[in-house]
Amino acid sequence: MVGRRASSTGTRSSRHARSLLAQPAPMRTTCQRCTEWLCCPAFARSFFSPVMVMQSTLATHDLVLIGGGHAHVQVLRRFGMQPQAGVRLTLISRDLHTPYSGMLPGLVAGHYAFDDAHIDLGRLARFAHARLYHDEVVGLDLARRMVLCRVRPPVRYDVLSIDSGATPAMQVAGAAEHAVAVKPVSNFYARWQDLRARVAASSASLRIGVVGGGAGGVELLLAMRHRLLAERDAAAGGLSFHIVTAGADILLTHHRRVRARYRRILAAAGVTVHTEANVSRVAAGQVTTTDGRAIALDEIAWVTHAAAPAWPRASGLATDDAGFIAVDACLRSISHATVFAAGDIAAVAAHPRPKAGVFAVRQGPPLAANLRRALTARAPVPFRPQRRFLSLISSGDRYAVASRGAFTCAGAWVWRWKDAIDRRFMRRFTDLPALSMGVPATADLAPASMRCGGCGAKIGAEMLHGALATLPASARADIVIGLGEPDDAAVVRLPPATLAVHTVDAFRSFVDDPWLFGRITATHCLGDIFAMGATAQSALAIVTLPLAAPPLMQDDLAQMLQGAATVFAAAGTVIVGGHTSEGAELALGFAVNGYVAEAALLRKRGIATGDALILTKALGSGVLLAAAMQGRGRTRWLAQALTAMTVSNAAAAVILRAHGAHAMTDVTGFGLAGHLLEMLGPDGVAATVLLDRLPAFSGAAELAGQGIASTLAPQNRAAAAALAADAAAEAHPHFALCFDPQTAGGLLAAVPASQAAHCVDALRQAGYGDAVVIGTAGAEQTEPRLHLTA
Repeated sequence: MVGRRASSTGTRSSRHARSLLAQPAPMRTTCQRCTEWLCCPAFARSFFSPVMVMQSTLATHDLVLIGGGHAHVQVLRRFGMQPQAGVRLTLISRDLHTPYSGMLPGLVAGHYAFDDAHIDLGRLARFAHARLYHDEVVGLDLARRMVLCRVRPPVRYDVLSIDSGATPAMQVAGAAEHAVAVKPVSNFYARWQDLRARVAASSASLRIGVVGGGAGGVELLLAMRHRLLAERDAAAGGLSFHIVTAGADILLTHHRRVRARYRRILAAAGVTVHTEANVSRVAAGQVTTTDGRAIALDEIAWVTHAAAPAWPRASGLATDDAGFIAVDACLRSISHATVFAAGDIAAVAAHPRPKAGVFAVRQGPPLAANLRRALTARAPVPFRPQRRFLSLISSGDRYAVASRGAFTCAGAWVWRWKDAIDRRFMRRFTDLPALSMGVPATADLAPASMRCGGCGAKIGAEMLHGALATLPASARADIVIGLGEPDDAAVVRLPPATLAVHTVDAFRSFVDDPWLFGRITATHCLGDIFAMGATAQSALAIVTLPLAAPPLMQDDLAQMLQGAATVFAAAGTVIVGGHTSEGAELALGFAVNGYVAEAALLRKRGIATGDALILTKALGSGVLLAAAMQGRGRTRWLAQALTAMTVSNAAAAVILRAHGAHAMTDVTGFGLAGHLLEMLGPDGVAATVLLDRLPAFSGAAELAGQGIASTLAPQNRAAAAALAADAAAEAHPHFALCFDPQTAGGLLAAVPASQAAHCVDALRQAGYGDAVVIGTAGAEQTEPRLHLTA
């Protein structure tokens, strides 16, 4: 019977795939059965194993998603499977990995690893051809259709969708200071890791409690108990567990049979349940209830009813009495037709439901369909959620209870059932088809083949002036003619008795956030100035923008220049002009001008025998970027490298010079080995680099070991002919990183050995946490000039 059912399913999938393939090519766009592109794996495997590339779209509308919740991950997947013509998709998320709520107890209990229970939003966004902005939303400008973020500039939208979740209500006095909310999960998980470490390292008594007696609170407490007892010698004892609930019983939204089962499970586990305990105050080491009871607790997790963030109501969106965004049956705001909301942050007036992950999951497909309709000026379609649903509630170990109305059953097999359901859901976002698709261009703009070249490809004056108006005015008195003045060139005044220092660098975008790209590019372009001991004065921008609707192009330009301007302003530098043009892809560069007193000029050459070699930043950004392009690696690894790329080398250069640096350069495209060989020169001293000491970004060595490398890495390796490394060195995990091209990399300097330790301490105190002595300079010799040792 099972085999026959499986065979029948396979036949239906194959028949479904063949019916799609039978359609004429121009019509082969959507599945007629479920309206989703490539809805069945059989179709994806049979037709799209070779990568299919269509004509790219000219963007005319911005669809912005706030939050990577359970509904939005499905929206992203569906837009990846079926891109929509003319739509530029952007995801703004506080977290780069979104947890699947159904697997959180299993993650805490140790049944799942981090990546088993989290969806990598970076990878999913790349699949959806969406830009991922790593930031927290703090408000909306509904009149101008702008999303206000905590760090980055406002983000424009034509259609907006919000699925950023909710957090447990913590209005109780002292709760925010002395308890940890289970959401956002990233905060809770970090605290949970700390608690595990403390419990494992000590035999002291500890009272651990959860405030909240619903399914979430019960599951979490049992999961914590299971993991902590497994990691601590059970004979040591000293751990007690408590559930504090305001209700007369636990699991009040479930049938009495389910409650009875869990009372027995908790009793067998030795968990103390405090019922009718409405917490009125939380202090260090205890909670106090409204009836005067004091319950001693050393660690408190808060898993009560959900609370809405303040910014939706403050922005002017219609909300319910609790502050959740009021939406109609189409998941559209009842006050603003271009705004949609789903998941815990939304309140569907027509169909009120509990704040449960199952409803957010079910809202994903209708939300995606209605967003498409809104983008094409069609009326949205109402959605009616189910009234009852099956809950599979775990008990810490690999045992679970099923609950649906009066129906209940329990056992290890129920946990395996739950595990299979959860893993199947997660596979939808991890086993993504390796597709690179576009859609036919819209008729709103002239095709790219008809666009002019030469000066005809420049950005229009109105668009350019609109973007430049967002930049701060020049604050330097030595800028004679600068940005915004109607002259043909910028004019700057040099201080007396100084040399002019000029450098230029540019590259195409490697991140999908133009503001972040602007920050990284500016940091990278300033590196050469700082490495030579110079002061940066002014910068000229070189910008290439992909063709899109004028408001979208202006927004990209403004975002890039604003990002760069923040970096230049911190360095006392200003953008004084530049050149913009249309092109195939986003690109940015800067010609940076500076000055230095001749006596203070620091060059690459000048290493002395006995010098210590100091590196200020970790290696591996090229590997991580290459992995991201291939859909491999983890977004959190790449995020660490991107953050480092925005860290200026200005302070590091000052510290290195103050400790007597003889020579200095920034580590960029030629990699550590290539730039160090430039410093050594053909007739200088030799150097030894200790591979064990090289700092590396998380995941970089692991990915390099899998054969992932930047396209420039092989050329860097071939160019390093004057290099010696034995078999042990070549097998070292950091060997490949010596040839990895870095973007906005750190400084490499030769410092007197007597100053090295003090110099590294100063660098770390200044925020360069990866700064380290990586090797030494030795006596002169002909070949090899550079030794890599394990």
